[in-house]
Amino acid sequence: MPFPVPDENPRAVTDRAPSVGGGFDIARAWTDERVRGVIFQIAMIVGVVAVAVFIVLNTIANYEEAGLSFGYGFLFDTANFDINQRLIEYASTSTYGKAFAVGGINTILVAVMGVATATVIGFVTGVLRLSNNFLVSRIVGIWVEFTRNVPVLLQIIFWWLFMLALPKVRQSLSIGDTVFLNNRGVRLPSPIYEDGSAIVLATILAGIVATVAVRIWAKRRQDATGRIFPVGWAGLGLIAGLPLAVYFALGQPLAFDVPVQKRFNLQGGVSITPELVALWLALSTYTGAFISEIVRSGILAVSRGQTEAAGALGLRRGQTMRLIVLPQALRVIVPPMTSQYLNLTKNSSLAVAIGYQDIVSVGDTILNQSGQAIEVISLYMAFYLSLSLLTSAFMNWYNKRIALVER
Repeated sequence: MPFPVPDENPRAVTDRAPSVGGGFDIARAWTDERVRGVIFQIAMIVGVVAVAVFIVLNTIANYEEAGLSFGYGFLFDTANFDINQRLIEYASTSTYGKAFAVGGINTILVAVMGVATATVIGFVTGVLRLSNNFLVSRIVGIWVEFTRNVPVLLQIIFWWLFMLALPKVRQSLSIGDTVFLNNRGVRLPSPIYEDGSAIVLATILAGIVATVAVRIWAKRRQDATGRIFPVGWAGLGLIAGLPLAVYFALGQPLAFDVPVQKRFNLQGGVSITPELVALWLALSTYTGAFISEIVRSGILAVSRGQTEAAGALGLRRGQTMRLIVLPQALRVIVPPMTSQYLNLTKNSSLAVAIGYQDIVSVGDTILNQSGQAIEVISLYMAFYLSLSLLTSAFMNWYNKRIALVER
């Protein structure tokens, strides 16, 4: 007896889920991974927006209760406080915005000085730690381990107390009767610009640009012919010799106001506060210790065969390090060293512990006077974010410049 043939596939019947009102099939849609993912994302966005709206409304309510209004108009109010370390003109009658600018410049000053000094310290100590001299390598190793494992805040306070322990002004330590050290900081000669000094400064900048151009030309020439051009001597002549010749030819238009020690005080020159010196030394040595390990690891990453090949060609040890090892090691060194530069810049905010008036210290004073907490904090974040992104962009550009090019 033949079995009846069903009109359609039973599996299709069982798989069919009931729909609501003959429209969208909710059950089948929920079992679809893509649809379920979209639903979760929409729910997440709605939740984040709800939290943000709650925070904004709560902040507005708190501001109204405190008699404040949200905005950055307070930046045009009078600051009514002084800043002892400044590179641009500023007075207590200046605005909060000008005070923020002075604090930001102070932060950039420390960051630039710290990055430059930490790089030199890191490369020198990194190479010395690989020295064949047992005593030198061990001393450098002890210094690196000690510096890396002591919190940077303690090091900042240590250097600050060291500066305050220096002799008083009347017993200042003198270096060639030109630089004076005391518990008020460091007194240095200050430049005096006369007619023609701008030409001398322009010559220095032109010498730097010319040296870079000569360096590029010499590298291309060496790649093409194998002949080495003395870029170092040429750069010395362009950056130092040429400006000196222009300086004397124009009748020495650039002079220096050298500090003079009087009976009770020092006169002349420019003074650097002990807070700036302490912060610079602490950040430079602390970051330099980390860069030292980065440099050491980068050098060890270069194959030993490279050094042996250089020795077989008759290159001296210094030439091998400068021409063979370091150029290859930079590809390993630069990425982690960028992180150390960013850390140094952000660690400069610890200056508030010793009273150095960077952007955080100045901003705290503004916050206490104006009560605009959110606006001040947002300015902090925008400043450090911009500075970090600029540093990262430059270092990424440099890293691409030295990267290996596949043929």
